[in-house]
Amino acid sequence: MALLGLVLLTGLLAACDQEMPAPATGVTVLEVWAHAGQAAERATLQQQVDRFNRQQPGAQVRLTFIPERSYNAQVQAAAIAGDLPDVLEFDGPFLYNYVWQGHLIPLETLLATDLQADLLQSIRTQGSYHDHFYGIGTFDSGLGLFARRSLLQQAGIEDLPRHPQDAWPVAQFTALLDALASVDPDGAVLDLKFNYPDEWFTYAFSPLIQSAGGDLINRADYQSARDVMNGPAAVSAMQRLQAWINQGRVDPNVDDAAFTTGRVALSWAGHWEYQRYRKAWGDDLVMLPLPDFGTGSRTGQGSWVWGITRYCEHPRAAADFLEYLLQPEQVLAMANANGAVPATVTAIEQSELYRADGPLHLFAVQLNEGYAVPRPQTPAYPVISNAFRRAFADIRDNDDVRAALDRAVQVIDRDIRDNRGYPLSVAQDQGSVD
Repeated sequence: MALLGLVLLTGLLAACDQEMPAPATGVTVLEVWAHAGQAAERATLQQQVDRFNRQQPGAQVRLTFIPERSYNAQVQAAAIAGDLPDVLEFDGPFLYNYVWQGHLIPLETLLATDLQADLLQSIRTQGSYHDHFYGIGTFDSGLGLFARRSLLQQAGIEDLPRHPQDAWPVAQFTALLDALASVDPDGAVLDLKFNYPDEWFTYAFSPLIQSAGGDLINRADYQSARDVMNGPAAVSAMQRLQAWINQGRVDPNVDDAAFTTGRVALSWAGHWEYQRYRKAWGDDLVMLPLPDFGTGSRTGQGSWVWGITRYCEHPRAAADFLEYLLQPEQVLAMANANGAVPATVTAIEQSELYRADGPLHLFAVQLNEGYAVPRPQTPAYPVISNAFRRAFADIRDNDDVRAALDRAVQVIDRDIRDNRGYPLSVAQDQGSVD
């Protein structure tokens, strides 16, 4: 599979290079790879690159888009061949694995200190590993409960939490589901986006476990998931979710229309659904924090970020490009294209959606006030996520919760042992770069 990925990548880059003119003598060329996300994102990034190239005649960015579904495989294949670009975009949770493999250099001495201070807390946390800052995003993500105000009122629910500290306790939220079900034709009143694939299940439902006081791994040393992912708090939280499913409170949402067609009153989803939901329900749409399972409401976070690889011969020029992407107007341009949460406090203050009086300000609060939990900051994360997703599928199918989580723990702990705890070698801990 790695060889196939390398062949595909080589062909892709060759095709791309054929379309690009040769740079002028003395110009620093930066090879930049990005994921081929939604069309608006691609168009915005291409426009940003074009503007940067016009403004910086001494440094020219050559941008290559790679399909999102095969992105990590393509990166790994290129790494094996020693053919990574100067600047690399990647999904935030892969950062720790890339650092462990020695692919990235620290950014803290390259990026302006005022820029770093302006970043959301969640961006700084997600991008940090072993006392260094390796990844910086221009946007972040978050979860919330989208709700129909009129349907909540119909069920007698008037007092709505608008800040995470006021989130409904899980017992009250369960009673709310029952109240909504009492006036709903089929009793299914909650959409959990079961139609989404893959990483959604870890992203969306590990905050439920963390809110209960559990986690996907012991973050004290990242050496075991035992008694954390399968501890009493995690088991109780997943049993609660399983009960919602078994009691018929969750719409399977195979058509991705449970909320937009009015079948459910609540949708457990991310910021990216706002425009579609707003179009469907207008002023009846309200944004609420996820329920509190015992230790406070929590949300997932993390999205695509940028890093500079160890193959980059001109890290200062690469940092200039990243600083350009983090200018407020550029952050807002990308946020307006993909609907995501702007990555800086300055940009949020200028955003119609996310500023203090905006309809999605809840997401900014969650990300900047400590309610967001980064996915485990360990090279083992891909294994952790896959194991949890399999456990979730079994729990959804009414398997015993503790048994399903026990199996996930065994897979995770075995992987960590097989990789000797994922130590970061002296060669990989590269320190600051001048």
